[in-house]
Amino acid sequence: MADEKILTKHPLGKSGKNIDKQKYETLKRAILSALKQKELTHTELFTKLNKTLKGKFSGNISWYAETVKLDLEARKIVERTSAKPPKYRSNQKP
Repeated sequence: MADEKILTKHPLGKSGKNIDKQKYETLKRAILSALKQKELTHTELFTKLNKTLKGKFSGNISWYAETVKLDLEARKIVERTSAKPPKYRSNQKP
């Protein structure tokens, strides 16, 4: 049986990527968990994700994280602030 896939969205309307649903869910949980405590810059977020998922995730963590982050932005689950540098925050209510 083929693994379930999910077609991601892009905040600028570009075409999304068809990725493994399990990998998507893993990254989504990790991103939302990282942003639960505070807003993070792109670098802080990706450093945290690489630390959290190292050895537990097969595939390029940064590539999947970027794809899922953009999808979450498109779905208004994660918001990019207008700060310099931009920070990300979760729109999910605790």
